[in-house]
Amino acid sequence: MINTQIVGVRLPIAAAALFAAALMLSANAARAERVSTASPVDEFSKQLEEFQKSVPDLNRKIQQSASTIDATTDIAKARVEIDELRDEVSTLLGAVADNGPVSQLGAKALSHIRDKLRELPQDSRYKPEERQFLIDQWRQLQTQTEAASKELDDARAQFAGLLQILQQNEDFIGELIEIRQAERALEVIRSLSHDIRDASNQLNKLIGGIRPPGA
Repeated sequence: MINTQIVGVRLPIAAAALFAAALMLSANAARAERVSTASPVDEFSKQLEEFQKSVPDLNRKIQQSASTIDATTDIAKARVEIDELRDEVSTLLGAVADNGPVSQLGAKALSHIRDKLRELPQDSRYKPEERQFLIDQWRQLQTQTEAASKELDDARAQFAGLLQILQQNEDFIGELIEIRQAERALEVIRSLSHDIRDASNQLNKLIGGIRPPGA
C-alpha cells in the first residue's frame, strides 16, 4: 500500500521531466536544422556585407600610409628640419654667449641696486629710521641678487657650451633625424602589411562562397 502511493506520487514528476527534456531536444533540433538549412547565398551575402564595410577603412589606411612614406622619404623636408634646428641653436647661442643679453641681466639688476644705495643716504624725504630700514632692505636684496646672478651666469655658460657641441655635431644629428623618419616608414609598412593580409583573408572567404558546391 505504501509503495503504491510512492509510485503514484513520483510518476507525474518523472513524466514532467521527460516532457521538458523532449521539448529541449526538439528546440535544439529545430535550431540545428535552421543553421544547416542556411543557403550558400545567405552566407555569401553576409561575407560580402562585411567585406564592403572594410573597404573604405582599408582605402583610407593605404592613402595615409602613402602620404606618410612620401613625407618620411622626402630628403628636402629633412633638410628643412635640420636648417630650422640650426637657426634656433644659433639664436640661443647668441643669447647666452659671454657678451650676449643674458650675460648682462645680472649686471643691470645689480647696477640699479647700487644706484639706490648711493642715493638713499642723501635722500631727505625719509626719517632716519625709515631711511635705514630702506637701506637694509636694498643691501639684503643686493646680496640675494649677486647670488642669483652668479647662478644665472653658471647656467648660461654651461648651456652655451652644450649648444656649441650641438653645432659641431650638426651633420651627425641630421643623419639621426633621417633615421628617425626611416623608422617611422618601417612602422607604416608593417602596419599596412597586417591590414592588407586581414583584408586578403576576408576576400578569400568571400571568393570561396561564390563557387558552386563541388566546383
